Amino acid sequence: QTAPVSRAAAGGAFDHVPVQGPPAPAPLDAVHVRFTHEGRGEPVLRGCSVAVVPGDRVLLQGASGGGKSTFASVLAGLRVPSSGLLLLGGIDRHTLGLSGWRKRVVLVPQFHENHLVLGSIAFNVLMGVGWPPREDDFARAERVLRELGLGDTLDRMPSGLLQTVGETGWQLSHGERSPIFLARALLQNPDVVILDESFAQLDPENVQRA
Repeated sequence: QTAPVSRAAAGGAFDHVPVQGPPAPAPLDAVHVRFTHEGRGEPVLRGCSVAVVPGDRVLLQGASGGGKSTFASVLAGLRVPSSGLLLLGGIDRHTLGLSGWRKRVVLVPQFHENHLVLGSIAFNVLMGVGWPPREDDFARAERVLRELGLGDTLDRMPSGLLQTVGETGWQLSHGERSPIFLARALLQNPDVVILDESFAQLDPENVQRA
């Protein structure tokens, strides 16, 4: 991005420097990341590296207990690596700030680590967008939930998106909760979405939808 300015400086033609548009969504880079759980001697991650650029779909496979979920949580900013470098668009996590990082790299954890809070469906899916939401936020939330196969459930609920869910509200099955967890991440419009076995509770038809 600085090359046009450098060329113009060399030629004395600052009046003709082209104006560039906004940069593309930032790539995510992890370089030689190492992570050790507190109180344990052996690291879970040993020099893990990955580069994710716009349009990429990266599948991470491995045996259970091999550190996939730990790596995902490090990439999403939920854990701090013992060593190594994490960059988003060339900016490290410390410089970008934890809040800024988590807004742009969003994790959908495994089902048993994900939660609904007592409140409306709207609050559960839009809490990462901001509250109170705008009218177009409600419309976008409903559209995404219906695209993920939750339309029949919303139609049965007396209050729709404003229906209270949780311990004292409308009870949702595992298959109904999973689209809410996915929508919560997608509605934040992040640069990177990390899915940790996020389709495990969905039936084959809704897996295809997702």
